Amino acid sequence: MWALLSTSLSCLLDAIPEPTLFTTSGSPLAKKDSPISIFSSKMEAQSPRMVPVVEEAHHQDLNKRILIALIVASTLLVGIVLFLSCCWICRLRKSRACSAKSKSNDVPMLDKLNSLRMAEKNGSVAAMEYHLLQAATNNFQEDNFLGEGGRGCLYKACFSEKLLAAVKRFEGEEQDIEREFENELNWLMKIHHQNIISLLGYCIHGETRFLVYEMMQNWSLESQLHGPTHGSALTWNLRMKIAVDVARGLEYLHEHCNPPVVHRDLKSSNVLLDSDFSAKLSDFGLAVTSGIQNKYIKLSGTLGYVAPEYLLDGKLSDKSDVYAFGVLLLELLIGRKPVEKISPDHCQFIVSWAMPRLADRSKLPSIVDPVIRDTMNLKHLHQVAAVAVLCVQQEPSYRPLITDVLHSLIPLVPLELGGSLRITEPVPLALPSRR
Repeated sequence: MWALLSTSLSCLLDAIPEPTLFTTSGSPLAKKDSPISIFSSKMEAQSPRMVPVVEEAHHQDLNKRILIALIVASTLLVGIVLFLSCCWICRLRKSRACSAKSKSNDVPMLDKLNSLRMAEKNGSVAAMEYHLLQAATNNFQEDNFLGEGGRGCLYKACFSEKLLAAVKRFEGEEQDIEREFENELNWLMKIHHQNIISLLGYCIHGETRFLVYEMMQNWSLESQLHGPTHGSALTWNLRMKIAVDVARGLEYLHEHCNPPVVHRDLKSSNVLLDSDFSAKLSDFGLAVTSGIQNKYIKLSGTLGYVAPEYLLDGKLSDKSDVYAFGVLLLELLIGRKPVEKISPDHCQFIVSWAMPRLADRSKLPSIVDPVIRDTMNLKHLHQVAAVAVLCVQQEPSYRPLITDVLHSLIPLVPLELGGSLRITEPVPLALPSRR
């Protein structure tokens, strides 16, 4: 730009004619045959005093031409600056428009992520869009498959580097899906407790239903006890901690919800474990209000955990959950599944197998899970066995309330793990995580 301005100024200055110079002696420097030179010589001879006047007029004319050249150059410079400014402004506006358009496309995604983060912090539930779940689970690829829960499969969802969740996709008959989806959604929107899974969001996509839960890094108690590790990550103290956490969750449902709630599907696969092995109850698709008419309750649950009075007579109460808790306690103690197939035509139930052995204190240590055998106080082992025996009594009235169970187990759990037991030996704090 400055080169162009300099060139323009040079051209204007070159267009100005050079002045005719005179000497005081009257000898012209121009050509002798020029009429103007002859006339000037004559005038100089006749009037010597006119030379300074001519020179002054000539200088004024030169200054005027220079001034005009500067004005033209300045105008040209201003024009170039204005032109470049307009180009820059247009380009900036276009860039901002493109950026705003791009951001506007990302706003729904950002809003959903923010709402999901707020749901995680505040205990609220966000309505999610299907494409967001699809992207977070990589279109529900097998690599993100976590396992099967009641009425559906669960997938790991990565919404951001710091926000992981578990997405449950409901599968099955349409009527059952809709009923259990709405039931679980309604309950988890109302229930908030440290030992009950937090619901972050939900999604309705055509006929498919989704629930988005907080991520539990160590997955389920079932996968820990009966998976590849066979309970090796669960020490005696951790098992007691899990039992206390489950009892606290049930106590909240039975004693502090209004109206009281019966979970109706308590089992090891519905007990989820976080990175510190804190346990939380999940899967409330079958949960019902305690005390409703028995004839309206459809028989549901999992074989091996279902209380006999509910299985045979359809009678359901909070004591049905206590029975399931007793089976869960036996799983933690013995390390075996509630129902094991020992032949093509015969299954063995953990309750019927364990009951005679639990009553014999001399045989009790031999049936304990080998992973934790001889690692606990024998007195504590007898106490846990006694609680389990009471919980799985055939007659509901013989079973204790979950509050009494909780108070019996808390003294067996170290202070560092949420109990009241003071121990001299250190509790292992470096807890292994399931990958």
